[in-house]
Amino acid sequence: IPVLQLCFNRRLPLLRFFIKSQLIWVPFLGVAWWALDFPFMRRMSKEQLARNPHLKGKDLENARKACEKFRSIPVAMMNFPEGTRFTVSKRDSGNSPYENLLFPKIGGIGQVLYALADQLDALVDVTIVYPAMGRTGSAPTLWQLVSGQVSRIIVRAQLHEIPDHLRGKDFRADLESRRELETWVNQLWRDKDRLIAEINASGLSRSEA
Repeated sequence: IPVLQLCFNRRLPLLRFFIKSQLIWVPFLGVAWWALDFPFMRRMSKEQLARNPHLKGKDLENARKACEKFRSIPVAMMNFPEGTRFTVSKRDSGNSPYENLLFPKIGGIGQVLYALADQLDALVDVTIVYPAMGRTGSAPTLWQLVSGQVSRIIVRAQLHEIPDHLRGKDFRADLESRRELETWVNQLWRDKDRLIAEINASGLSRSEA
């Protein structure tokens, strides 16, 4: 998140993110995100939902309410579809078809497309590579970043048009629209996976570069 804030400060409207609820406890930043009305998301495991079925869809409902607040102000809503930091073990255990990415979750994206619909100008697709972590290393922690242990970061941003047929759809109720959204996001993910592979192969990601 600090990397994105640095890259897009004064280039986009105020950035807001879907953030895991645990991050509200991050010193200073957690309180700031709460004060700025960032939407905090609590993902439920299958076991938790089995014990508490009334919580199903609660995180998506929170996302919808947050987006409604932003209908009258310029804002850049950003989402992390992987939902967690990449590691090789998470990739393998999740049966991800991608070499450098976890399988994307579309719930948050779908709620933004539903709640803001025609107000969205475009999708900013951001890819971040941390050279010092190595080809198969995990993304750095916040402490590693703020303590200067990450010497170099590569950021690539691409602007994509949002297909009209994906705007304003309730992807939880409309299964056909959900499949169309999954197809679109998975194509973006294939392109992103290739981009990361190209960066790794080019030598740009070497920590000594």
